Amino acid sequence: MSYAGKNLKFIRKQRDWTQEELANQLQIKRSLVGAYEEGRAEPRLEVQEAICALFNISLEVFLFQDLSQMEEFDLNQGYNMGGSYIERRRSLKTDSASSAAIVSFVPVKAAAGYLAGYADPEFIDELNTFTLPMLAPGEYRAFEIVGDSMLPTPSGSVIVGERVVSLKDVKSSNTYIVISNTDGVVYKRIITNDDRSSDSIGEKLTLLSDNPLYEPYQVNTKDIVEVWKAVYIIHKAGAQPMWNVDQLAGVVNTLQDQITSIQKKLN
Repeated sequence: MSYAGKNLKFIRKQRDWTQEELANQLQIKRSLVGAYEEGRAEPRLEVQEAICALFNISLEVFLFQDLSQMEEFDLNQGYNMGGSYIERRRSLKTDSASSAAIVSFVPVKAAAGYLAGYADPEFIDELNTFTLPMLAPGEYRAFEIVGDSMLPTPSGSVIVGERVVSLKDVKSSNTYIVISNTDGVVYKRIITNDDRSSDSIGEKLTLLSDNPLYEPYQVNTKDIVEVWKAVYIIHKAGAQPMWNVDQLAGVVNTLQDQITSIQKKLN
């Protein structure tokens, strides 16, 4: 039995590389790395030799020994490490988090798969990470947003959010990343009933865009799988919200309609 695919995935993760980064090192397609790791294809001899040279291991060990079960195995330090790979990775993350919060980044291209993979540790492990030393200890995630529904926050901004454990902790009118089975990943203001007398938040939440051209809408709380409170917004220096004349005219008309509606209610 060959352990090539399993070992390739194991040693790639020890280097904290994505499949794309490993493919670039080996000068092969990323899809081939995925096929090798999943056992759908066996690396050619020249690829096996390139892998062994890259990770400084013998071909015999790479093919016929399960590296994940060799507790003392380490790519850089030989056979003195101790502890399983998962334990070492958790320890590394814990130690790093003590000095700076680690933020997993969900780009737009990964947003479609996030709804299916948000609870899968391997999916989250594949995401790139970064640190922000100003963040307090906690669990954070960053999401890239596109579109003009939250102007003046420009399209392409990255929203850094802190996990909201319970919907009861949501504060009305604050901004959140909301992940739901109906809408996927969205960045909106959440409007709740501030007069609620019980701990129940209700069956629906109202999601509001900062751009008044977009109508508020409701989402069932049972369809919400994650909520992240926006704590920082990152965008390129010089990025400006793009308003055109038609958009500005639409905003004015919308505001006029809202004022008229409020006046009628007051009267």
